[in-house]
Amino acid sequence: MTKKSIPKPTESELEILQILWQHGALTVKSVNEIINEKREVGYTTTLKLMQIMNDKKLVERNVDERSHIYSAAIQEADIQKILLNKLLESAFRGSASKLVMSALGNSNPSKEELQKIRELINKIERG
Repeated sequence: MTKKSIPKPTESELEILQILWQHGALTVKSVNEIINEKREVGYTTTLKLMQIMNDKKLVERNVDERSHIYSAAIQEADIQKILLNKLLESAFRGSASKLVMSALGNSNPSKEELQKIRELINKIERG
């Protein structure tokens, strides 16, 4: 799947993808239990959502076992790029500097994060 053909996940789909990226391949039951640690969601709701995600090629389903095992079909970095580009265009009129200044101004980055930002800026400036 090319990056242009990756569908933008809904908020609920993104929540499931984040669980799969963090924990690896899981059953619907396991995903549902993790979601229910934060908020109450029915098993059938999670199942239906994951079936839709499978149809959209956001997740892959392994049917070799009795309980189907789902895994993310796309990389976290690919989704981050898609969502960041959308945010950049829609909220910051394409200005990366406005986005970065807003992000830094609205958070309290650690010294390590600031160092990584400096290193990235240096790398970009060097070409």
